[in-house]
Amino acid sequence: MLITSLDNDRIKKYIKLKDRKYRKKEKKFIIEGMHLVLEAYKKGIVEELILEKDTVLPINLPTVYVTNEIIHKISEMDSPSNVMALCNIKDSKLIGDRILMLDGIQDPGNLGTIIRSALAFNVDTIVLSPDTVDLYNSKVIRATQGMMFHINIITRELESVIDELKAKEIPIYGTKVDYGEDVRNLKDKDRKKYCLIMGNEGNGVREEILDKCDSYFYIDMNEKVESLNVGVATSIILYELNK
Repeated sequence: MLITSLDNDRIKKYIKLKDRKYRKKEKKFIIEGMHLVLEAYKKGIVEELILEKDTVLPINLPTVYVTNEIIHKISEMDSPSNVMALCNIKDSKLIGDRILMLDGIQDPGNLGTIIRSALAFNVDTIVLSPDTVDLYNSKVIRATQGMMFHINIITRELESVIDELKAKEIPIYGTKVDYGEDVRNLKDKDRKKYCLIMGNEGNGVREEILDKCDSYFYIDMNEKVESLNVGVATSIILYELNK
């Protein structure tokens, strides 16, 4: 199928998927680039390929061919790829004993870094607060380099999830320089199951969430450095928890 008109209903739907509300309503999103398409294909979430005409991709899936003009309208990149795909948003549940919670992360690059580190250091589930940047934002997707397709991620109110985890006797960890413990000193038993909460770039974790934590720790570092980027800090802590 070759589509050449921007007025085509299918193309209009693709373009509308740039909007978070429409993605949530339709439970679909667009990805761009060969690498991302292949990673999504491995997980079975690709509904159809969207290729610029004359592009060849040896994947046995429904394929829509479009013009270069349409590619540019669908894309959110300055230099679009000629390989795109329509993907399905799958429902996920809270699973596992190693949980990472993110409270109000706003920067797509930070969320992408955190997701990659969570997968690298064996987190079972990432829980995003509703006000965290949208997981299916195109910048987030690119920042994860496709790793978001390989880890369980849900969006929930953090308070209710914390209550569920406490009922399962999973310890809740927050970060505080005052009254905290050096993360390197955690005992082995405290690394086997946990919920780590990391917060907003400017404000950190909300006080009402921190109050629900069972214990706190910090990263020991040069006193000349006031703080670390949340993506870097999360990666360091997850590395230590994975030892």
